[in-house]
Amino acid sequence: MSKQQSHQEWLAELELKSKKKQESFMNGIASKLNRPRVLEKPAHPYRGAPDFWKEFTWTPEERMNQFTLNIEAAGGHVVHLSDMENVRQFITSKAAEMRASRIIRQNQEELAWLNLESDLPNTEITVWSDTAETNLRSKAAEADFGIVVADYAAAYTGSMVVTSSPTKGRSVSLLPTVLIAIIPVERLMTRLGEILVHFDGNENERLPAGIHFISGPSRSADIENDLTIGVHGPGIVYALIVDDFKPIPNLIK
Repeated sequence: MSKQQSHQEWLAELELKSKKKQESFMNGIASKLNRPRVLEKPAHPYRGAPDFWKEFTWTPEERMNQFTLNIEAAGGHVVHLSDMENVRQFITSKAAEMRASRIIRQNQEELAWLNLESDLPNTEITVWSDTAETNLRSKAAEADFGIVVADYAAAYTGSMVVTSSPTKGRSVSLLPTVLIAIIPVERLMTRLGEILVHFDGNENERLPAGIHFISGPSRSADIENDLTIGVHGPGIVYALIVDDFKPIPNLIK
């Protein structure tokens, strides 16, 4: 018998011993539970969410109420506004109240509608860009406010979905002290499944660089459950739900 055959027989013997130990272990558990062992794989007749959950939906009012309850339970704030003019007034008022000296926003046309530079001339406002500027992340880390337009929101979990791209840096929503996320009311869904279907089946090159689910301020706890807010992200989050998501007429250039 060759050395290779001897080695293979030894491995086979080890495998047999291992299986016997597994068998004994599983039989012991079944005996203690006083029931026979399950020897066949369980059937999985469903793939993904069941039909009843796919059909589950809330009315617009219910979505608004549940989203607000969930975000506020996590320590965030929800403000329902009628149009982008009211969004502009809210942001400028909050910036004055909190003495924000630095703001960074995504390079989105909808945020340009706000024309914040005209109302906050003494505030440094940075627009994220796809240029090779190396200090954008530093500016985001130093910013008092980060402003984004959410791609979607889910009422059932109280989550905002923010994607990233070369002109929508993830640092804008992850690094500033305060995050302000604008949510057009038509993007507020009932379930996460209604949102994920927009990304399902896409080729890798068509997927966003990042898909971020934000359900309130950053929260972290150590092994003793001492909760700390704002360690790994914004400590204050405002979700601004807007009914009329259109340009502000008197600010259109």
